Amino acid sequence: MPRYTVHVRGEWLAVPCRDAQLTIGWLGREAVRRYIKNKPDNGGFASVDDVRFLVRRCKGLGLLDHEDLLEVALEDNEFVEVVIEGDAMSPDFIPSQPEGVYLYSKYREPEKYIALDGESLTTEDLVNLGKGRYKIKLTPTAEKKVQKSREVIDSIVKEKTVVYGITTGFGKFARTVIPVNKLEELQVNLVRSHSSGVGKPLIPERCRMLLALRINVLAKGYSGISLETLKQVIEVFNASCLPYVPEKGTVGASGDLAPLSHLALGLIGEGKMWSPKSGWADAKYVLEAHGLKPVVLKPKEGLALINGTQMITSLGCEAVERASAIARQADIVAALTLEVLKGTTKAFDTDIHAVRPHRGQIEVAFRFRSLLDSDHHPSEIAESHRFCDRVQDAYTLRCCPQVHGVVNDTIAFVKNIITTELNSATDNPMVFASRGETISGGNFHGEYPAKALDYLAIGVHELASISERRIERLCNPSLSELPPFLVAEGGLNSGFMIAHCTAAALVSENKALCHPSSVDSLSTSAATEDHVSMGGWAARKALRVIEHVEQVLAIELLAACQGIEFLRPLRTTTPLEKVYDLVRSVVSLMCFLGRPWIKDRFMAPDIEAAHRLLVEQKVWEVAAPYIEKYRMEHIPESRPVSPTAFSLEFLHKKSIRIPESGDL
Repeated sequence: MPRYTVHVRGEWLAVPCRDAQLTIGWLGREAVRRYIKNKPDNGGFASVDDVRFLVRRCKGLGLLDHEDLLEVALEDNEFVEVVIEGDAMSPDFIPSQPEGVYLYSKYREPEKYIALDGESLTTEDLVNLGKGRYKIKLTPTAEKKVQKSREVIDSIVKEKTVVYGITTGFGKFARTVIPVNKLEELQVNLVRSHSSGVGKPLIPERCRMLLALRINVLAKGYSGISLETLKQVIEVFNASCLPYVPEKGTVGASGDLAPLSHLALGLIGEGKMWSPKSGWADAKYVLEAHGLKPVVLKPKEGLALINGTQMITSLGCEAVERASAIARQADIVAALTLEVLKGTTKAFDTDIHAVRPHRGQIEVAFRFRSLLDSDHHPSEIAESHRFCDRVQDAYTLRCCPQVHGVVNDTIAFVKNIITTELNSATDNPMVFASRGETISGGNFHGEYPAKALDYLAIGVHELASISERRIERLCNPSLSELPPFLVAEGGLNSGFMIAHCTAAALVSENKALCHPSSVDSLSTSAATEDHVSMGGWAARKALRVIEHVEQVLAIELLAACQGIEFLRPLRTTTPLEKVYDLVRSVVSLMCFLGRPWIKDRFMAPDIEAAHRLLVEQKVWEVAAPYIEKYRMEHIPESRPVSPTAFSLEFLHKKSIRIPESGDL
């Protein structure tokens, strides 16, 4: 008999259907009838006949026609939502889907796998797992290590040995011994009581990253989880069933207890869970809809699932990858601005940077040369002021290698720490199968990733700080020799006046967000956990800082392209013209009939469009082949290349063509 899971006003109802010839309208009325029946006040309705509603799929939110037959419109056990007329405008309305659900309406189950062993996961791998590009499997070696680790736990339980978290309580209750017949209940109680987070749930990508990273740590074989349970967790990941994990509540020691407990709560079939098929629903329904059973926790397994720094580290992975992307593209945006402001390339001379050989500084100066070298890429704009009397430029142009360079080196430093943390065992107690014993320690303390991510935020912020000053130079006619605020008929039109204000506001907000969270600590758990890292906030605010940096650079990118319009018919270098063409492909109306912007317009969508180009690394993809070709022609094989340098591997992954000489 077909069955459907229906969301009505925040509640989920299982509605069986004896006759597939019934309609969508019948399903909606039956769900509302069951909802009213379960409410003491009938949900505020006299009868089902008083209720007007819409029915839509949870996957993709497509509206369904009341007259369509169930067997035609829906699959068995599909999730649908009944939206009662007027509810959507109510502050109490609870949608079935997370923010940005439209991104998942075209979700396709991946076919490729990543084999996890707890030793070799990269930041790029985890981000790709978060995006749903791969499923997970264990390596044979990892399976054996997990089994041997579990044998130690089984032995402890059988022999009734007193071991923290296995046969005792937790935290202040570490000296309370638990009877053998209560050990499984102990683990369930741990997960339930520790699921105390608040705030919005993690978006699907971040929850997927969190779950994948916890699986990787368990695969190391130091947690004591059974192979059976770990494989169940992997099946949940591969089905993209993602528990409701509030973003706030971790102090970063003893690990990320609250968010990881919410993660485990969904795995045992409690709390809420999301999948592309169901939207938000009770976890037991979501698991059942995917043919999965809730995990039944054995001794130590609740603790194995929730003890570690995976919330901090998984968010830190996203932060590192996005920081790397925007740092590369900041050089391209700044080079375009330098062209528009008719700056000189002398400050990027190889010899200047060779005598102060910071790797990031050298790499950034190289990128500027690769984009602006007039011998390699003739520029009519550069030629137009070749013999001007300007000796040097303002710091925001001249010192890009020094300022952008240290950001690159900061990212490389942080990435090293995060990569180590990705493949670290962070449980307590640790299970050492080779010694046949468990040892209590402090690997759960999040100070390493917390400090690193605070540093990352401080470093990456500087890209926005210097970018905002370049926007000022573009908009200020006394500095740019361009029309005020980059618009014709100034006064009647305001141009980039308030776009610059937005950039200034974001930079100012970043200054507050860059205050290190890891300098704070509050004692918790009756002073047994008397020093904590506050790494969860370090990770979340690092991501917010990076998003602001992306948005500020998006505004600079738009402003620089608009400045180009006032220099036409002169053309810039080939790679920068390609960047200009890219921007015009998504913000094409900023010029009208080939003339500069002559009329004010709604700018927010333009900023968002440019922001998406940067987030998706489209600006880098356009310029990177020219940078790489220049590298091959100008750097001898014997010279070491910066670790932040662009590699051919990126070209092959993205199928980007390296231009021929005739293209240049």
